[in-house]
Amino acid sequence: MTPWPTLRIADWHHTYATLQLYAQIVGKIRLALTPKMNEWWNVTFYLTPRGLTTSAMPYEERTFSIDFDFIDHQVVIADSDGKVRRLPLTSVPVCDFHRDLFAELAAIGVQVHIDDKPQECPVVTPLSQDREHSTYDPAAAHRFFEALRRIEPVFQRFRAGFRGKCSPVHFFWGACDLAVSRFNGRRAPPRHGKIDRDAYDEEVISLGFWPGDAWNGTAEAMFYSYTVPEPAGLKDQRVRPAGASFSDTFKEFVLPYDDVRRSSDPAAAILEFAESAYGAGASLAGWDKAALAYRAG
Repeated sequence: MTPWPTLRIADWHHTYATLQLYAQIVGKIRLALTPKMNEWWNVTFYLTPRGLTTSAMPYEERTFSIDFDFIDHQVVIADSDGKVRRLPLTSVPVCDFHRDLFAELAAIGVQVHIDDKPQECPVVTPLSQDREHSTYDPAAAHRFFEALRRIEPVFQRFRAGFRGKCSPVHFFWGACDLAVSRFNGRRAPPRHGKIDRDAYDEEVISLGFWPGDAWNGTAEAMFYSYTVPEPAGLKDQRVRPAGASFSDTFKEFVLPYDDVRRSSDPAAAILEFAESAYGAGASLAGWDKAALAYRAG
């Protein structure tokens, strides 16, 4: 078995921060062009054999996609008329990436406006003006992709065991996390704020992978599971495997990525965590687990 890659924040936080901001530029293009869906499912990226994709987005009488290729380290823009444009992924400031990406879009006749204020990070400089973040280490970006492409099929297996409403396995570019969410069909108490109000308007149990905190280094890569609304007693539940625990900081169950990476069967460790955390949350929140379970015939 090929070892899973290391993802220590100290080894790649400059690349991680820059890549997160690059991704936000592309994600905001998707946000601008796609019709709003429940829980913001219209804005997310998806895994490909080479990286991440927006999938097809509508533009006038065409569709087009924007892909991050972490093997050849380029951004690929392709449309339904057969046009293809490529932008190398190199160490350039975020503002230059912004300029060059929009120039490539203009070259195939795509004009789109985005809100260039960064999200879910401490950066306040507009994306079109950010010269501070400018690091792209191809080896580090590839390690990140190597982790994602191993985790995604495990999340798909977890998703397959649920009969109810369930999100795709998708990548949220705001915080750079890969996630899959299960719902029981009941409305949740309303939250304040446009993003949270729509993201958590139904009772949900989410499983995710977050590569850690690129901005202050206080958190390493981890798997997480949360239940919203949080039922009484959740934090006192024991979940598996042994390295999993409830984080009072994040208000969710967490499992360090390093524990998974070092285990004899990383996929089995992720599934054990996923099922254990889901079971704890669903039981306390009164979900009908038997009715919501799916077993292929």
